[in-house]
Amino acid sequence: MIRENPIKKGLKEGKSYVGTFAKIADASAIEIMAMCGFDYIIIDGEHTHFNKETRLDLLRACDISGIVPIVRVRDASRSEILQALDAGGLGIMVPETGTKEEVEKVVYNTFYYPKGGRGFSPSHRAGGYTFMNGKEYAEKANEELMVVVYAETADALENIDEMLSVPNVDCLWIGPMDLTQVLGVTGDSKHPKVVETMNNIIEKCKKAGVAVGTIAATPADAQRLIDQGVQLIALSSDQAMIAYAGKTFMKELGRTGRAY
Repeated sequence: MIRENPIKKGLKEGKSYVGTFAKIADASAIEIMAMCGFDYIIIDGEHTHFNKETRLDLLRACDISGIVPIVRVRDASRSEILQALDAGGLGIMVPETGTKEEVEKVVYNTFYYPKGGRGFSPSHRAGGYTFMNGKEYAEKANEELMVVVYAETADALENIDEMLSVPNVDCLWIGPMDLTQVLGVTGDSKHPKVVETMNNIIEKCKKAGVAVGTIAATPADAQRLIDQGVQLIALSSDQAMIAYAGKTFMKELGRTGRAY
């Protein structure tokens, strides 16, 4: 059954949250991240090969661990969003949004009437397999579900103000690596062009009253972004944390990793 989403409420109160990306298809990774104290997990359906059954297992691990699950889907299509939320996602994250119309489509496909037009069924996991009153479920879903859209394309940079004007968007997420391509400095997320662009987006979000989120590679980067007013931080990923720990251990032993 759908549960409360403290992050949705907290963002409106100006609070900040630190999460990470789930890229490993194992529920134990979710449980470990929750035990570490992360506030939320982004189950990555864009840059992984998760099937829907794997995603369902990861969502169950989120519920057991008490961590808030956000699902990054492949696109804004009706079925992608509907199935991720029916399975129990408390937030939807859609990459490569770049126009007001695209953001409106995300919102429409996320919420039930009167906020949107998502296909309704009370018999799925989020609805408690019919053990939850259908009307109450729809109302609670409209209260608890969180919408995160992206600013990472050339279109988004041109249309950012219009995108931020769409009601019921909880967070605008900055994709710095994709921005490096848009700005002609592929792979260099610390380039002045990227930093300036991100700063401008952050300020626009503040003025519009929409929370802003992005990724951070290190705790120092995360704290800097929090101090700047970024409210949703994705610190690294489960895969990257394993790589970092492994490299650190081997370096302390005077050994180096394999080059591929």
